[in-house]
Parts: sequence; structure tokens; C-alpha cells
Amino acid sequence: MAEMKYRRLGNSGVKVSEVCLGSWLTYGNATEDETATQCIDRAYELGINFFDTANAYARGKSEEVVGRGLSKFPRDTYVVATKVFFPMSDGPMPNNRGLSRKHIIEQCNASLKRMGLDYIDLYQFHRYDNETPLEETLSALDDLITQGKILYGGFSQWSPAQIAEAVALQSARHWDRFVSSQPDYNLLSRGIEKEVIPLCDRVGIGQIVYSPLAQGLLTGKYTPGQPPPPGTRAADPKQNMFLNRGELDNALLERIQKLKPIAEGLNLSMAQLALAWCLRQKNVSSVIIGASRPDQVNDNAGAVGVTLTPETLQAIETALAA
Repeated sequence: MAEMKYRRLGNSGVKVSEVCLGSWLTYGNATEDETATQCIDRAYELGINFFDTANAYARGKSEEVVGRGLSKFPRDTYVVATKVFFPMSDGPMPNNRGLSRKHIIEQCNASLKRMGLDYIDLYQFHRYDNETPLEETLSALDDLITQGKILYGGFSQWSPAQIAEAVALQSARHWDRFVSSQPDYNLLSRGIEKEVIPLCDRVGIGQIVYSPLAQGLLTGKYTPGQPPPPGTRAADPKQNMFLNRGELDNALLERIQKLKPIAEGLNLSMAQLALAWCLRQKNVSSVIIGASRPDQVNDNAGAVGVTLTPETLQAIETALAA
């Protein structure tokens, strides 16, 4: 297996592994804690130094699992990212959500406690909050950086206009600038290529790609006309809400299967091919994997260092063309 490689997180000085271990839908939810810890251990052994979670993942349980899993390692050897925005309770509690100063500060403190950390490396706004003045949100972020509770700031799924406005305001107020964007990006979902990547490239923001395997579709494990294999994400009610609840598109699966000979010709798994495709973008700092078994970590880490030729990239485009 190739040695792990690292990229700068946007225009910052911190370097993160090209593969990041995430915890969405898995740790604290569908994956047993012991197995999650085994995945974290294996990732660390392979040189993965970047671990992503969020307060909303299993309402804090994912943060707890990730924090415990990393606690055995020296703090200066890994980078932890978490997020804030979504409701952290049910019922009429209007201030327990969004990006108000109150919610940001309270949830940052809660995340630190759940993970057992003194500081968070990367704190991300999980979505844009239309109900809170942007200046209030960015001011709170800058204050947390000044206090040393977080080191860097980022966001997930913001529009180009929202990104541009935020960066302009941060520059005008001399606040710490965003260093990362966490978008949905893969061979089947390429919306950020037109505007988000060029904009972020200009202002020093790197992409931390989530769902690079399209919820497992790009691994090739789903066969057209067949039910999802037992144990897979599409077969698990806890995880398949983002896969049309297990109702898979056979026409799409047939197109995905055309990638198999391309991957085999390069001695790659289909997952490695899909991850390497994302990493071809220089503006991508890291791809987030959602491994629920250590062997998946092994396989996904094999995408590091893979260079796809223009001929291979064209073959991929042809295979996926409708």
C-alpha cells in the first residue's frame, strides 16, 4: 500500500491526510463502538491523521465515540473536525439550533466535553443560517479562535454567494478566514465544479469531500435488479434514508458497473477509483470515508497516490454517460 500523503487544508499551514475517516451514519449509530474504535485504530496506523464528526451525528454519540477512540494517541498527531447547526434536541427549543452566537458557543463547549478535548482543530458550520446575521455568526467563530477553543473554521454546503459574502466580511473585519468547505462531491454529484471550486481556489479554501463514494453506490457492491446485500448501507434502515430507502436505480447501477473493468485494468477497487477521481482536484484537501469495518479503511486508503491519466478520466466519463 502506498504511503499516506498529506495536503494543506486550504491556504492554512495545517496538513491533513488525503483520506479522512468520518462518522456520519456510522459511529454512535449503525456501527458498534468496538468496531468503530478498530476502524479509528487502523486509520491511525495507516497514517490517516484527519477525523471528521459533528454534534448532530447521533445527537452527540458520534463525537463521544471518536473522542474515546482518539484519546490513546498524542494530541498533536491528529486533526479533529466537528460541526454545528442542526437541532440538538426535540421540541420547542428555538435557540438549540442554527448559528446564533448562543448556539455556537454552547455547542462548541458541549463538543469539547463530549470528545474530551481542550480544543477543536476545525469547527465547521454544518449549513447556512438564514435567520442569523452573518456578522454575528462569523464574529462568534473568530472569538472561539481567539480563545483557543478552535484553531480553524469551515462550512458545509454553502452556496457560492454565501461563501463570497462571508470571505469578504471576514477580510473587512480582519477576522480569521475560512480554510475549508465540506461539500457533497463524487462521480455522480459534481455541482461544485462550476462555481464553488474556482471560488474557493481563489480565496484559499480547500474542499473536504463527503460522500465521495455516493453512499457506497460507487463501490460496485449493488447489482442491477438485485436486492441490496445484507449488511450493506442500502439494506440498513438506519443508514439508507439517503439512498431512497433501499430503492436503487437500476439504470444508474448499470452505468456504475461499467467502471469495473476500468478499475480492474488499473489494479484498483472501484472505491479506490472513485476516491482517486475526487483527489485529482488540487482544491480537494481530503476525501471523507465512512468505513464501518477496518478492511474498508485498508481499501479506501489505497486510493492515496493514484494518478489517473487523461485517457482514464475520459473512459470514466464515457462509462457514466447516460
